[in-house]
Amino acid sequence: MNSEESPFLRTARWLAFASSAVIVVGIAPSQILLGAALLALLLSKEKLRLPAIKWALALFLAGTLLAVALSDHPKAGFPQVKKIYVFSQLLVVYSLLRTTQMARWLMMTWAALGSISAFRGFVQFVHKFYQALAQHRDLYGAYMGERITGFMSHWYTFSDVEMLALIMLGAFIFFSPASRKYLWLWLVLAFFMAFGVLLADTRAVWIGTFIAALYLTFFWKRWVTILVPVAVAALLLFGPHMFRERAESIVHPGRDDSNQFRVILARTGVRMIEAHPWFGLGPEMPRAEFMDYLPADVPRPLPSGSYMHLHNLYLEYAAERGIPVLLVMIFMLGQILWDYGKALRTLPAGLGDVRFLLHGGIAVVLAILVEGFADVNLGDSEVLTMFLVVVALGYVAIDVSKAENSAGVST
Repeated sequence: MNSEESPFLRTARWLAFASSAVIVVGIAPSQILLGAALLALLLSKEKLRLPAIKWALALFLAGTLLAVALSDHPKAGFPQVKKIYVFSQLLVVYSLLRTTQMARWLMMTWAALGSISAFRGFVQFVHKFYQALAQHRDLYGAYMGERITGFMSHWYTFSDVEMLALIMLGAFIFFSPASRKYLWLWLVLAFFMAFGVLLADTRAVWIGTFIAALYLTFFWKRWVTILVPVAVAALLLFGPHMFRERAESIVHPGRDDSNQFRVILARTGVRMIEAHPWFGLGPEMPRAEFMDYLPADVPRPLPSGSYMHLHNLYLEYAAERGIPVLLVMIFMLGQILWDYGKALRTLPAGLGDVRFLLHGGIAVVLAILVEGFADVNLGDSEVLTMFLVVVALGYVAIDVSKAENSAGVST
């Protein structure tokens, strides 16, 4: 950072940092600070920057607006029009947080706030545990409908936020030399967040975190990769029965699990896409017109579960906005993986903040892609904000690497 930069630019930079950091606590303060950062950025007359995915992102947003316009009920899609504001997080972070040092500070802040949220979740779990005992209820059945949320409003949001913060902290521990100082602290924070992810009992997030852990350990020390499934197996065999029962429900669902209704959602979503392949029903419309597309052979009453969306990122976007918009989104995520992977191949051996941000970014994209088969994760503003921050910082790391290579400095 330049000590001679204008007050507007300095203010905009720290507002962007604060907006990105407090998303772990809640969406409202983050978006208020985002608006202030945007205003200060415009007043500073600093160059507005967007990373290489800007054209794919523009097509995705244009396709979303077109789907709204062509919908039979365009007013219903207004929440998705408003959500375009969230995408400005990519602009402010990429324009203002231009050093790996600030990126590292931000990831440290996520780790601290994420662990506090996880600890709050642990306190909530203890309360729910004793409440179930007092009511003589089965803990698993009582807990599934009302799980821990930390600072978030829903357990799925809490799980996703903790997962993303944990992945980036893991990348920091493995690949950043700065983690060697106070390593014990980072390991303690990682333990708290991992425990929070476990207690939230969100199966898709477990799988996404597992995939990210495999990726990070493979590129850290390949022999450690085999310990990841061993650790998971040990947890399921010797850990609390609730974890084992929840994991088993992936293939053998019990009375309190959601597998059956997900099959109905998938079949209904496919029928929506078949009927409206190009522009979809319109954002927010799969929920409104769900019963119109429900297959006739599905018995009533429907099994318990949330029918507010299709619980699948790919089906939801195709049903809402059409197959072309879905393909644009997949292309954009693929471009991020390609750009990060290409940049990593140019780095010299050894630890570095550029390496940590790129590996963390790839692990986050992989986790989001995998988890997207079970939930509309990027439809959640908190998750989308964190994802955009990670993407922006990854492209900042690429720029830093290119600048240092041009100057003959090793990263």
